[in-house]
Amino acid sequence: MFRRIGNTVVRHPVWTIVAWLIAAVAIVATAPSLPSNSDESSFLPKSYESIKAADIQEKAFPSAFTPSAIALYQRTDGGRLSATDEQDVARITTELGNKHIDQVQKVVPGPPSKDGRYAMTLVQMDSKSAGQPKQADAAKVLRADVKQLVGGTHLDVKLGGSAAQTLDQQDSSKRGQALIGVGTFVIILVTLLIIFRAPILAVLPLVLIGLVAAVANGLIAYATKLFGLQANSSISAILIVVLFGVGTDYFLFLMFRYRERLRAGDEPKAAMVNAVDRVGEAIASAAGAVIIAFLALVLSTLGFLRQMGPALAIAVGATLIAGLTLIPAVVSLIGPKVFWPSKSWQREPANARFAALGRSVQRRPALTAAVSGIVLVVLSLGTLGYKATFDLASGSMPKTKESMVVQGQMQKAYSAGAAAPTDVYLSSAEGKPLDKSGFTAYARRLGAVDGVASARMTQVNRDGTTADFTVTLKYEASTDKAIEAVGRVRDVAHVDAPAGTKAVVGGMSSIYKDFNAAVDHDYRTVFPVAAVLIMVILGLLLRSVVAPWYLMASVGLGFGATLGATVWIFQKGEGNTGLTAMLPVIMYLFVVAIGTDYNILMIARLREEARAGREPREAAGNALKYAGPTVAAAGFILAATFATMMLAGNSLLTEMGFAVSFGIIVAAFVMAMFFTPSLTALIGHAAWWPGHGDRADGPAAGAGTGAHDAAGAGRDSLVHDPAGRRS
Repeated sequence: MFRRIGNTVVRHPVWTIVAWLIAAVAIVATAPSLPSNSDESSFLPKSYESIKAADIQEKAFPSAFTPSAIALYQRTDGGRLSATDEQDVARITTELGNKHIDQVQKVVPGPPSKDGRYAMTLVQMDSKSAGQPKQADAAKVLRADVKQLVGGTHLDVKLGGSAAQTLDQQDSSKRGQALIGVGTFVIILVTLLIIFRAPILAVLPLVLIGLVAAVANGLIAYATKLFGLQANSSISAILIVVLFGVGTDYFLFLMFRYRERLRAGDEPKAAMVNAVDRVGEAIASAAGAVIIAFLALVLSTLGFLRQMGPALAIAVGATLIAGLTLIPAVVSLIGPKVFWPSKSWQREPANARFAALGRSVQRRPALTAAVSGIVLVVLSLGTLGYKATFDLASGSMPKTKESMVVQGQMQKAYSAGAAAPTDVYLSSAEGKPLDKSGFTAYARRLGAVDGVASARMTQVNRDGTTADFTVTLKYEASTDKAIEAVGRVRDVAHVDAPAGTKAVVGGMSSIYKDFNAAVDHDYRTVFPVAAVLIMVILGLLLRSVVAPWYLMASVGLGFGATLGATVWIFQKGEGNTGLTAMLPVIMYLFVVAIGTDYNILMIARLREEARAGREPREAAGNALKYAGPTVAAAGFILAATFATMMLAGNSLLTEMGFAVSFGIIVAAFVMAMFFTPSLTALIGHAAWWPGHGDRADGPAAGAGTGAHDAAGAGRDSLVHDPAGRRS
């Protein structure tokens, strides 16, 4: 199949390129816009209690005041607010309300802090637009207006709240994407220049993958609209890295084999056909593993991950098609001039370092497996200290952003939970008016819960069927203590609800608790499903039942080592309270799926060497010698591109960038180069049971006189050719 694909695109390179250009223009021109949502509650399904509470609030208290933005005032000298200052705050609050800013429904004064140093203006916006760009636009206008209104006073003002966080997230995301994009381009360009010493070859993948990125983004926008998925600004940054990182990997897999065939004496077009034939199965299998792992995210209960899964799967699918069609067509059209001005492609490299590593694995496979395994196990011990944090807003932008500064100041000036109170909604089960005589006792029991600062009944709906009890926690909404406290509030609210009533608990801490439960659900479902599906891909590729088990076991160790190292650096080293809650899910899929690429490439080459008649140990040594340079180059570029996410300046992408890049380094430089070849050498022919895929097709296949590809074009795409095995 892959030979037919290679023949078609090489025979018709211009038509292949034209088809891609037409498709790109059509998709980009007609694709819908991709909105962004940063409202954590929108990522949860409606079955969770916090979402049920939000629905009750919307129905029972449609005009209830829930601030979307908070203007926090303090004196420029840091002292207590004077009577004049308080009058200025009241005037500003009134003038803000009179401006009738889009999305703004009500502007009211907030309570002063206990120490008299802070005052607030609370702004309510349309709840249906929570987390949407239109509220960010409103926050931008509010921020500019309130700063203008404090002019001539002794006050300093900052705008916080969820709408301001959405605005700051957008700004942070744009800056982060720009840094990630520039960093990715520079890393790929410089690394390819060093490897090939050919400017055309260094620039070519950036141009081609840029075209693929435009197509992929358009297809993602279509899928998002068609299936009603949620979008998030962080996905765009991840997409940049996935498209250029994975795309460059597949480009390298193909170019190393193309160069190998040219050195073996193939004509340029035949060399590209043979390259697609030989490496196409490995690329398709690697991409298939990544796509299936990403699609497993549709089983997630979190809207963010359900959106990320199909989006990344579409991106990798587009990259795979480009790797088998667009890249071969363009390179075959340019021919060997793609390597200009370097002449090194014409001569065989010694590969002395990888040859030495190969000999080491060949002589001591048990020691190699033991040492690399111990390194992975030791790093994995860090997972025992793993803790999660659930505040997506503060995790997706620097602490220096204005909305984050406001959040920090409010935690100090007011009760830590005052900025995001918890609401207990008590509703009549039969639709009859509630008996108000028990409200005081019910509020008292809620207030007595450990971790609660205060509790009071604040309002009853017009029909008298639902009451709202406002519970203020002692802790900031996203902390572990607040999440534990809201769990206790739920227990008391449910158990002590008067007869004939039902209680549900809402608010940010309640959302975070449900978020935690959703992540735990994903651990139990997404992980196993992705692992099983990847094992099926490996089994089909290798025609083996045995090899997929130890390959996935090695990848599992790599995941543990990556998570452990991340815990040690960010929790132990930097003193963070925990890692972003969804990080292990994302890391698992990136490390397991993308990291499997290198295992697939290495074991495919190992099988190729074994089919040439070599014994398991010699095959392992040769596989490392010849496939090692490709794995090293691809692994370095992909790890470095993911590391650019650390430039974004927020904890979510910093942790993700480090974890995934470290995981890829482990996958490429520990698992693929040492652990997998040494284990395969130790297990021997049994590794390929029951397919015996390592057995030579004919006698003396490895005697050093194998037929040229032109004669053996019809053989299996991974059959060894001694004349062209070197890369």
